[in-house]
Amino acid sequence: MKLPYLAPLAALGVMAVGLAGHIANGAIYSGLYAREMIEALSSPALYLGSAIAASAATTMALMLTMLGLVRRADTEFDQSMYRQVYRISLLSAWLLGGSVVMLLFMTMPIGEFDEVPSVWYPTLYKVMYWMVVVLSAMLVAMVTLLFSTIRTLIANITPHDDV
Repeated sequence: MKLPYLAPLAALGVMAVGLAGHIANGAIYSGLYAREMIEALSSPALYLGSAIAASAATTMALMLTMLGLVRRADTEFDQSMYRQVYRISLLSAWLLGGSVVMLLFMTMPIGEFDEVPSVWYPTLYKVMYWMVVVLSAMLVAMVTLLFSTIRTLIANITPHDDV
């Protein structure tokens, strides 16, 4: 059973949770309050960004290993299998680049900027928050695609049909 829409649906689910969190947080009008929210967001986002970068790099290496396994397997794989590996690798590359940009954003000493107008802080918080949400949604989509690819690989390699 193939579920081609599982990855986009999973990513949309994470985006919906992010939107709900944004709505629940309410409007940020004060620059001081936004500065506090940025400081609260920065520390967990640094860990998340590091984890996303590590998982994306590891996934790209594992895709190369999976291609070697597919080439040595006795069964024939169709083009959709290779397309799916390509999509996972592409998503991993975007995740790696996005997580590096997010890490650069999160390590800026935002509280130390004296000449930045305080009206910029709410916008900066929203940009940083949505970077976290979008990268998290992409990570969930990548893992879902990876699961589907591994499931297809196992189904093609195993001799029985109960996968």
